[in-house]
Amino acid sequence: MIDKTEMIFGVRAVIEAVQAGREIDKILVKKDIQSDLSKELFTALKGTLIPIQRVPVERINRITRKNHQGVVAFISSVTYQKIEDLVPFLFEQGKNPFFVMLDGITDVRNFGAISRTCECAAVDAIIIPARGSVSVNADAVKTSAGALHTLPVCREQSLKEALHFLKDSGFRIVAATEKGDYDYTKADYSGPVCIVMGAEDKGVSYDNLSLCDEWVKIPMLGSIESLNVSVAAGILIYEAVKQRIN
Repeated sequence: MIDKTEMIFGVRAVIEAVQAGREIDKILVKKDIQSDLSKELFTALKGTLIPIQRVPVERINRITRKNHQGVVAFISSVTYQKIEDLVPFLFEQGKNPFFVMLDGITDVRNFGAISRTCECAAVDAIIIPARGSVSVNADAVKTSAGALHTLPVCREQSLKEALHFLKDSGFRIVAATEKGDYDYTKADYSGPVCIVMGAEDKGVSYDNLSLCDEWVKIPMLGSIESLNVSVAAGILIYEAVKQRIN
């Protein structure tokens, strides 16, 4: 059941929300929308990281019977941080930064569970892509046991550019992948580090893998080929914690 308080209906209302800088998770727009007001909406959205999905009007009608005019915006449950601001801030605080990047993870429960683990392990931020990723909504916050109220989330236009920025900032990038060169316990998590986790079906994209310093794997001793991604993330995160507190 979708909480209607998380949405804004109607073209003008959505334009005003965008212009006011509201944190919007995504916008659904009916496929054949054509009006001067809708052109104004697309102009307002230029340069933002807000994902736009063109969908049949029937999908929007299933969400609400209000006068939506073919446009519904979902309000984010968190305030997104900018990685280029967060990294210098952490270094200035004398911290040894620890990030987790999620490449293509779309399941809200997995995202919430990973966020909860990150908060418990004092991870400094989760990084997600602006498109092709989970919605940081009320369900995600609930599954995270409230961790997403305090854990910074960085939503990036390009994970590739984010990885370049992290590497230039002195981070070691460790990817979890079935193509891993060695056991996850042999990676170096002691300094500024970012662990990259991919979706269970596709894994970390090759473009992003190619930028990682280490490819690691978790031993699979049974007949099932992979762990749930939130469990796998927990294993790597706490290996990093073990190294970083010794």
